[in-house]
Parts: sequence; C-alpha cells; structure tokens
Amino acid sequence: MSSPDPTSPELTAGARRRVHVRIWISEHFRISEIQSTLLWAALIGFLGAWSSILFKEATEFIHEMLTGQGGSYVESFSHLAWWQRLLVPTGGGLLAGLTLYFGSRLKTQESSTDYMEAVVVGSGNLSVQVSLVKSLSALFSGASGASIGREGPLVQLSSLVASVAGRWMKFPLARRRQIVACGAAAGIASAYHAPVSGAFFVAEIVLGSLAMESFGPLVVSSVIATLTTRGYHGSEALYAAPVFTLRDTREFIPYVLLGIGCGLIAPLFLRFLKDSEAMFSKLKLPLYLRLALGGAIVGVLAIYRPEVTGNGSSLVFGILNHPGTWQALAIVLACKLLATGATFGSGAVGGVFTPTLFTGAAVGYLFGEMCRWILPGWGLEPGAFGLVGMGAFLAAATGAPVMAIIMLFELTLNYQILMPIMLAGVISYYVCRSITPQSLYGDALKRKGQVAVTEYLAKLKVGDLMSQTQEPIPAEASFGEVVRTFLQSRREFLNVVENGKFVGTISLHDIKPYLDQPDLESLLIAKDVMRDDTCSLEFHQTMSEALHVFGRAEAECLPVLDKDSKFLGSVTKTDLLLFLAGTSKHAEN
Repeated sequence: MSSPDPTSPELTAGARRRVHVRIWISEHFRISEIQSTLLWAALIGFLGAWSSILFKEATEFIHEMLTGQGGSYVESFSHLAWWQRLLVPTGGGLLAGLTLYFGSRLKTQESSTDYMEAVVVGSGNLSVQVSLVKSLSALFSGASGASIGREGPLVQLSSLVASVAGRWMKFPLARRRQIVACGAAAGIASAYHAPVSGAFFVAEIVLGSLAMESFGPLVVSSVIATLTTRGYHGSEALYAAPVFTLRDTREFIPYVLLGIGCGLIAPLFLRFLKDSEAMFSKLKLPLYLRLALGGAIVGVLAIYRPEVTGNGSSLVFGILNHPGTWQALAIVLACKLLATGATFGSGAVGGVFTPTLFTGAAVGYLFGEMCRWILPGWGLEPGAFGLVGMGAFLAAATGAPVMAIIMLFELTLNYQILMPIMLAGVISYYVCRSITPQSLYGDALKRKGQVAVTEYLAKLKVGDLMSQTQEPIPAEASFGEVVRTFLQSRREFLNVVENGKFVGTISLHDIKPYLDQPDLESLLIAKDVMRDDTCSLEFHQTMSEALHVFGRAEAECLPVLDKDSKFLGSVTKTDLLLFLAGTSKHAEN
C-alpha cells in the first residue's frame, strides 16, 4: 500500500490531532519571546559558569607544573628559590606574549574581538579564534604569577559561549547582543560568587541601562552561574571576614573621610595604569618581549616580596582576617602597585578588578590604623575600614557605585558594614568624577566605539534588526499545507505572500474552527483563512517609528516590507525592546 503524499491538501487524522495539541499548548503554555530569552539566559549562565570553572582549574594545574607547589600563589612563590621567583613570571610572560604574537595573525573580519565591543556596538558575534588566543595568553600570564585579575578571560570565555549559541540559533541582532551580555554577567558572577553584582556590572558599565527587558535576563544568567559555581566550589563567602559592628553613629565621620580619600586616590590609580601602558608602548619592543619584561619586573619584586604575585585575592583575605603590621602592609601595597602596573602596562590579557579590590582594602586598612591611633577611645576596627575602603575605591574606579556596594556585600556577606559602604561609596564616586570623568573601563568602552553610538543609532533602521529565518507561505497554499507548516515550524504566525507581496498573516488560532470540518479543508487555501488587516513595518523605518507601530498593533511579531510591499523578514517586539534598552543610555551620552 502506498504511503500518504505529504503534499496532499487532505489532512490525516494524526496531523489533525497534533495540531489540536499544538493549539491547546499554545493557549495554556504559550512561551513568549522574552520567556524564551530568559530560558536561554539560564542556559548561558550554566555553560558560562563551567567555562569559568575549567579555566580556573587549568590555571591552577599549569601553576603547579611551573612552581611544583599548590595552594595560594603567595605561598607557592614563598617556597621557591630567588632565581625561580624571577624565572617563572618572566617565562610565563614570554609564553603569553608569543601566544598573542602568533595569534594576532588570525584575521577576523565579521566578528568582534572583545565582549564589550560585541555588546555595545557590535553584531554580538565574537571571534572564536581570537577569544581562545586571548584566553590562552591569559592562562599563561595568570598561572605564572602575573599581577592581574582573572575576570577578563572568564568574562571573555563566557561571552564566547553565548556568542556561539546566538549564531547557532540565528538570533536577530538585539537578541545576540543581549545573550552575549548574559555571558559577560555569568563570567563576573562565577568569578566572584556574586549574582546580583554580576548583573549590575554589565547593566551599569557595559549596557548603561537597568531596563527590565535587558536587566531581567542578566539576573537569570548571573544567578544560574553562581549556583553552578557554588555547587562546585562551595557556598562560602569569597572574602569571609569577622563580623564588624557599628558601635556608635560617630564612626560614620571617619568613614566619610575615607570615602573622600578613596575618591581622591582613585584618579591617581587610573592615571598610573594609563601611564604604565604608555611607558611600555614607548619601548618599541615586540609584544612577546614586552610581556616578558613585565613578567621580569614582577619576578624581581617577588624576590623581595612574594606577595606581589597573583591577582591579590589572598592578600585581600589576609587584610580582613590577619593583616599583620601596618608597615608591612604599606610595603606590600607599594610593591603590588608596581607589579600590577608592569603586568597591565606590558599588555597582558586579564583584568584589574581584584587588584583594585586589594588597593582599596589596603588603603582602607591603613586609614583605619591611622584613625585608631588618632582616636583611641572610639574603638575603631581597621578591618572594617578595609571592607569600606574596598567598596569605596571600587565605586570610584569603576564609576559604578551601585554595583560596588552590592558586590562588597556579596563578597563578604557582612550586612553590618553595608551602610558605611553605601555612604563612602557614593561620596568617593562623586569626588572621583569631579576630578576626572575616566573610569576603569571607560577607555575600553571608548575604544570599542561607545563614543560613536549616537551616530550609529541614528543610521540604524528596521531592516538592520529583522530576522529572515521565517519563510512566508503562498496565498494559494492548501489548508493542509498551512497546518503542516505550523507543525513543522512551531511558529504562532505565518506570513502570507501573493506574487512576492505580503497580503496578510495566519495565526495558529485562525485555523482552529476549520480543523473539524473535513469537507471545507479540501476547499480552503491560505488566503481564505488569513487576516488582511495586519500592521507591518517598512525596511527603512527607524527604531522609534517601529516602536510606535508595535504600540498600535499590540502584536509580538510584525512583518518587514519594502516600498513595494515585498516581504523581507520579521521583527519581534522583544528584540526591539532589548535593542532600545541596551542602547538608550549610550545615545544620551
């Protein structure tokens, strides 16, 4: 017996039952575009967390190979001979530089090389080759004791995972950029066990928007990433410290002074990092020799003070728990700043987030010691000033006070110190901004194109945002073809064209009345069941004009046409809102 013809206009009983199920599911369990984005954000958070875990494990493995020691970097370098303390960072810098040198020959024409560029003005596509090269270089730098943070490669890898997923699913422009932003949030959250501040980091610093359309997916991604990381490493606070309590309201006076001091010092710190870059660039050395030189400077300092190696996380923990004498801390602070400047200035891939935390903690602790000496009867605790100094200095340096305040609470889980951090953080932010508009990531965003975003937005049209993945259905298609298309594509709407021109849409619910009327099924065509009063967008319309059309139409997805009504693609309201939410603040700048 011959099998049924799949192109036959008649529907089988099985097909009729399946489409009834589709309609029932659509009516009771309909997943909107934004819900779909949240599901993808959760998946990106999970995958991004595992990319961070694997990178950390690989770094520790290579570090143990290079030094023969486990544990913290300070401890492992303390057990090395003087020549090994010099050789390991120098060799690591050379390997990191050679990786970048040969990796720079990889050409990337269609993809961004940095997650900030991909999110702010890019297409949401990150170059796989360049991202892996940068991460491998960061692996060598970090494992050999370079004084630089790990958040850079962790965020890059998480964003890369998101970018690959967005390309694989052929997401539209706005959705791809949002997914990459979710990857960045997952990277920060998994690096510091800080889900809320991971979301705020991307929202405040990269996107510049707290609109729920863009902020909601960041939160989901950050939370899932943190849960995944805590499931592997444990749920303890990253910088667990004794519980500091406020005994008297007058203690806020020195905290205000600390906020002012951090606001004054932060511009000097930013200028120091920038001058370090300029100094190394004047040497006219090949990239691999510059990184080797930066490693050699760290090695020389490590001979005297092994505390300069690594990102500084163990130093922060030490300040909060067993700081030692203030004189020793002052020396370590000076040496650590030199090591960070040498590593960052030489061009090593990484971040300065954790070194910034250490600088703030050290400045705060030293200020607290001074206040305790001047005001012996007040019962001040220098460790508490170390915590507040971390938050205040981070707020001033990054230009993101809300993120800094929340992050300090998540890093320490110490609620009692939250009010002083809030006060000092806001004060330090305003003091720093009154001196310089620059921030830790300001120059990076400028290089990635934030300055040109206003002009970029003015040129963007609906056609730049539309998706071309949905093929229209001919107006003369049989009712059976319409039903089979719904079953195969799992779409809620079909666009109908006649002679290449758009004539209307068919919703899944429009075909419901005809499913139990077999006599009509063989007579009906797509044009008979379509709606011809559907609103549409034009290819050349601006984003704001498109938003007004969506407001009138009250639809989730609209077709995009050219001036002759030819069907070109479609745009969803979610993608439009994600795009506008992610770029509105940049346009104001």
